[in-house]
Amino acid sequence: MRLPAKLEWGLGQVQSAENTRVTVTFENEGKVVIDTSVVELEFADPDVKF
Repeated sequence: MRLPAKLEWGLGQVQSAENTRVTVTFENEGKVVIDTSVVELEFADPDVKF
């Protein structure tokens, strides 16, 4: 995952998700809890579909 507004954080790996709260560990920022109802995450590889 990556956060378009904070590309300097690098790639992130989702640790957990509950409702709209997603915990992501980013390469350059560490663990961050993101509310996806406010902030949009995107897949690092746009060809990956879930």
